[in-house]
Amino acid sequence: MLTKNHEYRNPMGYGEIGPLIRQYAIPSIISGLVGALYNIVDQIFIGQGVGILGNAATNVAFPLTNIALAVGLLIGVGTSASYSLNLGRKREEEAGNFIYQGFSLLILVSVLLMIITRIFLKPLLIGFGSTEKILPLAMEYTNIVTLGMPALMGVAALTNVIRADGSPKFAMFANLIGAVINTILDPIFIFVFKWGMTGAALATIIGQYVGFILSVIYLMNLKSVEKKFHMPRPDWIYSQEILKLGLSPFINQIALLVFQVVLNNTLTYYGARSIYGAEIPLAAVGVISKIYVIYIAIAIGIAGGAQPIIGYNYGAENYDRVIETYFKALKPIVITSVVCFVCFQAFPRQILSIFGEGSELYYQFGEKYFRIFLSMIILNGIQPLTAFFFTGIGKALRGTLVSLTRQILFLVPLIIIFSRLFGIEGVLYSAPIADIAACLVAVVLMVKEIRNMEELKKAKTV
Repeated sequence: MLTKNHEYRNPMGYGEIGPLIRQYAIPSIISGLVGALYNIVDQIFIGQGVGILGNAATNVAFPLTNIALAVGLLIGVGTSASYSLNLGRKREEEAGNFIYQGFSLLILVSVLLMIITRIFLKPLLIGFGSTEKILPLAMEYTNIVTLGMPALMGVAALTNVIRADGSPKFAMFANLIGAVINTILDPIFIFVFKWGMTGAALATIIGQYVGFILSVIYLMNLKSVEKKFHMPRPDWIYSQEILKLGLSPFINQIALLVFQVVLNNTLTYYGARSIYGAEIPLAAVGVISKIYVIYIAIAIGIAGGAQPIIGYNYGAENYDRVIETYFKALKPIVITSVVCFVCFQAFPRQILSIFGEGSELYYQFGEKYFRIFLSMIILNGIQPLTAFFFTGIGKALRGTLVSLTRQILFLVPLIIIFSRLFGIEGVLYSAPIADIAACLVAVVLMVKEIRNMEELKKAKTV
């Protein structure tokens, strides 16, 4: 009887699907957009104040951000999942232990990563695709940005914990305040103080540390447990559970890192052998990738909003609501994809101009990249939604497989093969083929799962 009453009171079991998706998706979208805003603001002001070489330098430095985010999500998602599971089992003491074990692990790993990165900074940047012209600017920028790694990782990790504690608005605020500070300080440091790349980097880490400090303050007064704030020595029993549950988002982020490194090095190598040179493709793609992140933040935000609704109803064997949630979440993703497709096909030069002036060759390559590389963006949202769907119904391995299809299984090999066959033009045509292939895999797996749920529904009625 308690279970039925609990199910009746939980709106995920009976509420209208559309409003439920909006309720869960909007904070997730905003958090994703705030993360994208950091990089976009830097790109705009660096492009206007330093030039396209500055944009190329931030593109080369971006894999460092991906590494920090990957490790932050590994610890943060693992900690928040462990916290939620133990709260659900009424083990408040154990839930609190996971929070503070996760925090200690975060501090230890983030400081170690910062030190290692700074020791090997130059070879890392060269490995990420930096050229001789770009390297001084990239070094200037990353010498400062790496000092913010503990804060960047901390915000990524702790905002997951804060959401799990029932405060999604505070988590959103901790993200947002950092982005606002970065936006205010960027023009002051770059244009007023004339600090160039150093100014952009300082604005970034100041914003990150403010968000991190707010998150730590919240950690001292958790809502769901009474355990006092402390920093225990990391315990391997807790750590391995945290790392196991956080592995999926970590793998996804590392996949993006691998793609970015392969793309940068390919653009540098084959760009130098084309009319564009090594720097123009890096600069143009650095700008366009930040624009694309806006689209991804919206798509993943909607998918993330649908996931708990899908998971709850799958567990309750409400398979019709599971299928309905998937397709109702797919609709706004497709609409967003169509809007982006129209903008990228119709206004590529205007979008590029926002981030500073460049040569005619710069605009020529950027327009081609928008129109060819992102020509199948209409299909891109199906993959993350399907990955979140499988994770939500407890089939995490299948969800991870779907997540890896585009970047790792298809796009990276195609970039390598096509660039060898067709030079830098081959890079452009690798993406639409990878997008179609990844979409087909997601659709096939989804159709099979829907048929499986139909069979489960029939078995339930027999």
